[in-house]
Amino acid sequence: MSITLERKQEVIKDFATKENDTGSPEVQIAILSERIKNLTEHLGGHLKDHHSRRGLLILVNRRRKLLNYLKNVEFPRYEIILKRLGLRR
Repeated sequence: MSITLERKQEVIKDFATKENDTGSPEVQIAILSERIKNLTEHLGGHLKDHHSRRGLLILVNRRRKLLNYLKNVEFPRYEIILKRLGLRR
């Protein structure tokens, strides 16, 4: 359900805005999106796993807050991250 260290480093490298960037909103949103994707796949086969479902909702809300922040602070970056991740908003 969690992402591997190698996959996390790939995501960080793809979405980093500068060298050694792990805290920018783009990187955080991308990592959360990867975790959400993995949890969604898990819940497809485990319908009664309510603890993981709660965790999924927490991750989705955290990503939504980061997206709202990015939209308010710098709208062009917000549009770019939506297109790169294929999110609907």
